Amino acid sequence: MSKILIISAVFAPEPVVSAKLSEDIANELALDYQVVVIAPKPTRPFGFDLQKDENNQTIYRLQNLDSYVFPESKLLGRLKESYSFGLACKKYISQNRKNIDLIYMNSWPIFSQYLIVKTAQKYKIKVVTHVQDVYPESLSNKIPRLSFILRFVFLPIDKFVLKNSFKIIAISNKMKTYLAKTRTLSESKIEVVQNWQNEASFTSYKQKENQDRRIFTYMYLGNIGPVAGVDLIIEAFAQASIPKSKLIIAGSGSKKEELKTFVVKSKIVNVEFLEVPDGKVPEIQGSADVMLLPIKKGAASSSIPSKLPAYMFSKKPIIGSLDIDSATAKVIVESNCGWVVEAENVAELANKMKLSFKSTKGSLLEKGENGFEYAMKNLSKKNNLSQVTNIIKNALL
Repeated sequence: MSKILIISAVFAPEPVVSAKLSEDIANELALDYQVVVIAPKPTRPFGFDLQKDENNQTIYRLQNLDSYVFPESKLLGRLKESYSFGLACKKYISQNRKNIDLIYMNSWPIFSQYLIVKTAQKYKIKVVTHVQDVYPESLSNKIPRLSFILRFVFLPIDKFVLKNSFKIIAISNKMKTYLAKTRTLSESKIEVVQNWQNEASFTSYKQKENQDRRIFTYMYLGNIGPVAGVDLIIEAFAQASIPKSKLIIAGSGSKKEELKTFVVKSKIVNVEFLEVPDGKVPEIQGSADVMLLPIKKGAASSSIPSKLPAYMFSKKPIIGSLDIDSATAKVIVESNCGWVVEAENVAELANKMKLSFKSTKGSLLEKGENGFEYAMKNLSKKNNLSQVTNIIKNALL
């Protein structure tokens, strides 16, 4: 029986997209192969109370490596975390190389990926690399003043990682085209599989009617970090000043306390912050009328955040505030599941909030159904998980 090592930067019980993806992949592959998962100690998202199910029985083996962890959004801490986890992975691979036929890697960029691929190359072990975001470009967008230095230092490292990966999984066609061009890769080396949500938890949930139809509810549910742009939707909600409405911010993250303080100091009314217990996403989203998807400019041009399919599976219309040419904006427009405004345009976002408030119940339901149908065809676990596991299985041949 072939032996597969899954290296994941996050893993269960962390309720974040890459953790869920890696867990789904581990469970599926373990039906036919011997699977070991290595990951850091669980810390994501920042500030979330992680409850590990000690009775959870798995058909794969999970080992949390002893490496430095840094859940906050600070560059130096994150780079140290990546390097430390890379060293821990290097040690594990070296000690267990005779029991590894293939590595599936969804790890922290830059340093951990480099150390993993470099070590695997030494022992002639194939690596399938799952790219969730493009680095160092993603860093450059967040810190424009350091753009030249970041690209000069880190781009050659990323090129090495991808050139020496046996197969690359990109999460959008735009990402595939960009990586092939900027890393001088053959497009045949890159497979496109969009990230998925487990549709079963949404389809099995019997959605309840909004208990108080007098209150129109806007909702953001996801990580409350610096890239998310949650501050923009709070400002837009205040600017829109829609009667008989409220804004719910559900989730955890490094910016949550700062935003709660901002709401209080700015005297913005009808804004609520909620925790999201694991497994409760369908129920919480079920109380919304419109879901909000803000992403800071340049932060997600080629990737689709996990919030999007989750929103769509809840059959909710979506207002996206993001780069108009991004893959996420394209999905919202193609599926006709909501509205899109340019990233960081607070005035236009406020206008779209007003527009959705004035829309008929029937038109909102129609947009929600449009999103659900699109997500079932393109963003479901049923369709997309098998595509990833088939790529991994074929790499073993």
